[in-house]
Amino acid sequence: MRKLNRQDLHDIVLGAAVLGTGGGGSLEEGLKIIDEALDDGFKFNLACPEEIPEDGYLGTSYGLGAVSPMDTGDFDKSGETAETRAMIAMEKYFNREFYGVIATELGGLNTAAALVTAARLGKPLIDADPTGRSVPCIQHTFYYLKGIPIYPITVVNDYGDEMVLPYTSSDERAELLVRAAAMASNDFVGVVDHPAKWRVLKEALFLNTISWCLEVGQLVREAQKKSQNYAYSLVEKNNGYILFEGIVSKTDREDKNGFNYGNIYIEGLGRFSGKTMQIWYQNENIMSWIDDDYYIMSPDLINIVNNGKNLPLLNPDAEIGMNVTVFGLKAFSAWRSEKGIEVLGPKFFNFDIEYKKIEDAVL
Repeated sequence: MRKLNRQDLHDIVLGAAVLGTGGGGSLEEGLKIIDEALDDGFKFNLACPEEIPEDGYLGTSYGLGAVSPMDTGDFDKSGETAETRAMIAMEKYFNREFYGVIATELGGLNTAAALVTAARLGKPLIDADPTGRSVPCIQHTFYYLKGIPIYPITVVNDYGDEMVLPYTSSDERAELLVRAAAMASNDFVGVVDHPAKWRVLKEALFLNTISWCLEVGQLVREAQKKSQNYAYSLVEKNNGYILFEGIVSKTDREDKNGFNYGNIYIEGLGRFSGKTMQIWYQNENIMSWIDDDYYIMSPDLINIVNNGKNLPLLNPDAEIGMNVTVFGLKAFSAWRSEKGIEVLGPKFFNFDIEYKKIEDAVL
């Protein structure tokens, strides 16, 4: 069990935001809720996969909304977050104490919220997650690829409402139901799903990804100290790629059906001068083009750096005139399987094109 101090936690949340493909919630809000929990005296612990009891029950915790969880009423009158209350509701449903908490994705706020949920309940966060990035939909998980049931699901909002879904016919139905609850709750609910024993879940998780976030956060912090663009050292260490550099020339955005959709257009600089990159997102960066030709696509990771701040750029924060660097990383191998591409590849998002690996597409 690793005890996490403030610097560790800040590095984890920063690293998660960097790997969040433009989504996953606000880095600033994530750091804020971490600091509030620390100031309230809560302790943070990270459980490595090898030490988790085989029969220990775990729940996957997250906030769900179109833009950034917890923008609307962080706490109810009891002082608990919606995610924390969703975990308490799950334990009540099972009539048993759970061993720990799993973050649903790597993102500046959702990873932080899972850390806070675990700390406030005196539990460890598990050093693993089911996505290895941020993703738009509930069914975009390794759990889904492995056929692990998502139910029962607990859903809590900031009005004090609590819901339990003992059964859903599919993860797709769960996505519709939980997102509908969010839309009826000022666009935010806290959720816990995939409650199961470690022996079941461990085969459907990307292990040691929270430690990966910690390493990435440390790398970014060191680059910032040297006034160096962190994208370059990050892609070197993680076998990634610099995809584009330039100035944001246009953005558009629409909130629809509980999702945040939009495009970011970038006019190239340096070796990319004379070219235009377009990135389309559904909460997270999904598809890109160079001069109208398909370029890098999900499930591979497309991430943007705000060069002015040397920090990750959350999609809703993109503004005309920003100087940015776009970098990409290979998706975990499970996402590159036939089923993984079916679930998180371009055709899922209605792009009639075959998935092309980043290493085969990069300029």
